[in-house]
Amino acid sequence: MAVRALSGAIQGVDAVPIEVEVDLLRRLPKISVVGLPASAVKESAERVRSAIVSAGFDFPRMRIVVNLAPAGVRKEGTALDLPIALAILASSSALPEDALAKVLVAGELSLGGELREVRGALSLSMLARELGRTLILPPGSASQAAVVPGAKVLAARDLYAVVAHLRGEANLPTAQPNAAAPRTHGVDLAEVRGQEVARRALEVAAAGAHHLLMMGPPGCGKSMLARRLPTILPSMNFEESLETARVRSAAGLDADGALIDDRPFRAPHHSVTVAGLIGDRTLRPGEVSLAHNGVLFLDEAAEFRRSVLEVLREPLEDGTVRITRAEGSVEYPAGVTLVMAANPCPCGRRGSPVPCICTDHDVLRYRRRLSGPILDRIDLHIQLEPVDTEALLADTRGETSASVRTRVTDARQRQQSRGQQVPNGRLSPHQLDAFAPMSPEATEVLRRGMHAHHLTGRAASRIRKVARTLADLDHDDTIGPQHIAEALAFRPVEGVS
Repeated sequence: MAVRALSGAIQGVDAVPIEVEVDLLRRLPKISVVGLPASAVKESAERVRSAIVSAGFDFPRMRIVVNLAPAGVRKEGTALDLPIALAILASSSALPEDALAKVLVAGELSLGGELREVRGALSLSMLARELGRTLILPPGSASQAAVVPGAKVLAARDLYAVVAHLRGEANLPTAQPNAAAPRTHGVDLAEVRGQEVARRALEVAAAGAHHLLMMGPPGCGKSMLARRLPTILPSMNFEESLETARVRSAAGLDADGALIDDRPFRAPHHSVTVAGLIGDRTLRPGEVSLAHNGVLFLDEAAEFRRSVLEVLREPLEDGTVRITRAEGSVEYPAGVTLVMAANPCPCGRRGSPVPCICTDHDVLRYRRRLSGPILDRIDLHIQLEPVDTEALLADTRGETSASVRTRVTDARQRQQSRGQQVPNGRLSPHQLDAFAPMSPEATEVLRRGMHAHHLTGRAASRIRKVARTLADLDHDDTIGPQHIAEALAFRPVEGVS
């Protein structure tokens, strides 16, 4: 008669239940694992054999058939080591038959029987809570899983401790979540000299989660500004922290389990592939999902492959990434604030005191690497100039990140008090009509701006979103003409919209 143990497999950011069935047959000794296992799961047979013997238990000298159900779901990783070992022990009467009925277990086994961390602990914890089961995990993964409200998580260091607990001979300790790390960035907006327009754009981007493009010659401060955007963003609430941590946990990051309230900042190199940006063939999250609830910074944006930039269209519009590969199809959250930095020309000198050696054709071809549809999804376009020597060497410091963050947080709170579930930059057309009323004067300014700059409907919608954020920063309930005028000033000079 087959013995069953329950575990879970990670699909996207969610965990799906996996039933481990073990049956012992009176045939030549061998372990057969079926049910669409990946290579790491197939190799579990040798780890499980050594772990059981090292823990002091007898390993059955029979044919062992391990079935992983449902058979149509591909099983990745090493988290199924522990449930396979427990099911084998239960089938050989080393455990009571009902010992596995109320637990969900996961963990990688060493040859000596010790348990090692697994990815997706947060998702496994949510699955166990949903099923009403106690979750047993290795200590590092258990501390991460313990942050889920209402989940009962136990920490086990080795296979013997799990067996002793299930036999009723000893109790496993209840896992405790690690303390959240204090907010430390190491950089501050006060370190930026000059660039008042860029500082204003950065504040607007933070207050409304608006996408930003900075164009200017090397050394004018584009990267410096982008890396200080997280310092003025409001801290994440518990739900946002948990959602962000789930994505990182599914990718195998943050093994210490501590939730953080700092918003993520991801800056992939321009050589990144499409798979690295949105997710690979194993359905693990890419950079755009790892930046969820935070900032995705693309430095030297024109150097990225066009195919890589084009896959950002749907994530920027929908806030999600759907990956379809041979292994299946999953959906990841991708609510990011995109910041792009680019030089004005291939040599980077156009607009600087140093003479540019590029022809107009070179410049046009270089800028066309950023396609119109991508630029149309960017709310804020700014042109940076080199900071003059006097401002650069001045002894005065600019406004601190803490001061700017106070205004940004206040603007975000105004958005929430209106009933918005998302910041201004992610409002749908229907929500925009409900939450962004314009005065008649503002409507007229927008109408004239659309005719003058030949703006598309999407561009006009983004202008309204930026104007809504500007009004929030000014504590105005209605968008005024001055807000539309300033939002229009953030559109690209060349009229690409």
